[in-house]
Amino acid sequence: MKKLLLVLVLVAIAAFAFGKETLVVVSRLWTPPSEKEFVINEIIKPFEEMYGVEVKFSTLDDQKILEQVKLQQQTGNITTDVVIAYAAKMPEWVKNGYVVDLTDIVSQWTDRHFSKGLDSMTIFDGKRYFLPIGADVYLFIANKKALPYLPEGADIQDLTWEQVAEWANAIAIGEGEGKFAVTGVPMKSFIYQAGAVCLSYGADWPNLDNPGAMAAFYLLSKMADAFPPAVMTYDDVRPPLKRGEAWLAAAHNARIGEVYKNDPTNFIIAPVPKGPAGRGSVAGTSGLAIVKGTKHYDLAVKFLEYITRPDIMLKVSKGTGGFIPTVEEAINYLGDTVEDEVIKKSIMVMKTGVLSYIAPLWKDWGQVKLVYDDIFKNMIMKGIFNPQYLEIMQLRIDALRK
Repeated sequence: MKKLLLVLVLVAIAAFAFGKETLVVVSRLWTPPSEKEFVINEIIKPFEEMYGVEVKFSTLDDQKILEQVKLQQQTGNITTDVVIAYAAKMPEWVKNGYVVDLTDIVSQWTDRHFSKGLDSMTIFDGKRYFLPIGADVYLFIANKKALPYLPEGADIQDLTWEQVAEWANAIAIGEGEGKFAVTGVPMKSFIYQAGAVCLSYGADWPNLDNPGAMAAFYLLSKMADAFPPAVMTYDDVRPPLKRGEAWLAAAHNARIGEVYKNDPTNFIIAPVPKGPAGRGSVAGTSGLAIVKGTKHYDLAVKFLEYITRPDIMLKVSKGTGGFIPTVEEAINYLGDTVEDEVIKKSIMVMKTGVLSYIAPLWKDWGQVKLVYDDIFKNMIMKGIFNPQYLEIMQLRIDALRK
């Protein structure tokens, strides 16, 4: 009996000693179930098998991830090893000293180069703390049912916003209801959808008291009848597009990519439309970082090295709807699939567009979003253009600066 007990104890000790090392990764990226499932099964599992380890992958919103790690830093009990945060939050991570300087590590990876256009978001005082992943811009999508209403001479791959407005209004007249989708539910995406128009007219987005923003909102106010009857219930443009309730939209490239991949025979995708200032789009990226104080630093470095390999970067980008690969060499692996088309058009917008980013200078970005939501509800949906109202709303934006 004593021998059996001794054997069991030794087995338990051995199992503990030789158990798999576990890496905890918490991400604000890939929250939709289909994206999360792809990342776990097609990206993380091969890494686990490659190194004989376990990765616990979960998704949370940016603020909750930051609060979790803050508590871990305060208590000295670091249980999160790798985080994926959005660009607007990165300065806070760096300022508080929660993440590791990766400059020397990245300099050893000679087979990849991160997109220079994203350096302003991921490098601080010349040091790289975040490795960009999952960059995004806006694309345009049209159901082929809308083609009979396309303005004469318009090229879907090179549309202007004036042509889009004419097209959307013609559909509303011909079909008896609007088919141009935006998110009417507050705190969602309208600020970015309107931002694409504003930037195309040379606006200082998200500010309203400038000629570019005024011109953009004048155009949008002329589209009051172009929005679907249920637009105020839309928190995402994908469902109405898939149902055929909406025919046109400008939205996040990965979301457009999902709709297009689901039904490529009935949809056309294109770069986001342009205006006098160019092809405007709000852009951004998430970033990988290693939490300071992690007990699994070497494994965390291996994970970052693996997921930013050019072929893996493209694989994860394609499998999650069409995010832009942030490693230049990944472009060499592009082919001619539906997903490749989404990425190619997104890269075109990223490289040639008039872009703006969410600057880290707001007390509460959600409240800035609400300003745009109120403009949509109180001005655009009523078909009114009121410069004085926009000036008043600018005061709300000014009050939200840090």
